[in-house]
Amino acid sequence: MEFPEDFNQLELLSTHGHLIPRGANSFWSGSTTKEDDEEEEEEEVHSEEWYQEKEENLKDKPEELILWAAENNRLSTVCRLLTADPLLVHCCDEDGYTPLHRAAYSGHVDVVFALITAGSKVNPRTIDGWTPLHSACRWSRVTVVSFLLQHGAELNAQTNGGLTPLHLAASHTSSPKTDSAHTLELLLSQRHLKPGLYSRNSETASEVARRSGPHHFLFEMVEDCVSVVGS
Repeated sequence: MEFPEDFNQLELLSTHGHLIPRGANSFWSGSTTKEDDEEEEEEEVHSEEWYQEKEENLKDKPEELILWAAENNRLSTVCRLLTADPLLVHCCDEDGYTPLHRAAYSGHVDVVFALITAGSKVNPRTIDGWTPLHSACRWSRVTVVSFLLQHGAELNAQTNGGLTPLHLAASHTSSPKTDSAHTLELLLSQRHLKPGLYSRNSETASEVARRSGPHHFLFEMVEDCVSVVGS
């Protein structure tokens, strides 16, 4: 579209500003394709009998059971196990993932709440240096991200590879089902965010977003503004 020389952008804003996407709805509706949606893996649905059988098989392995239960949103099982042995909240698998990590990357905020209430550390590290906030941001679990931040999660924590939660949120923008844009907006709105931190590959989160997804424009939220007001 060509505009006349006397075209005034401010006039366009005043007459058509209501059409400009804002806030959580600011990402383009065309950013994902039908092919992208078809490639999205649907969560497998199991019967209650299937879950009960799994729990029965793990009943003599409480550490494995609570890790599995946290990942699979079995809140009553998590609470029952913690009542019997409160120290289970601190257990982890061979890679260092705690029940909180598993609940975080699976997006189970009620389980996350129960674990933190039971005394789980908010910032435990895996062997690769991932915190639960890293896990939640990698899979764009925006509700969990918000909850963890409210309970003291380290916003700018870096993994062994130098990745911050923002790096991970920026790298996962392919699926509308995972609230990737909302997660980025939430992180970028945090007062103490350090968006310029570099990963071990010498990339900022903005650079990751530029090459891996459609939401790079959201980083305008943290870009330096140029003042046009005279001193």
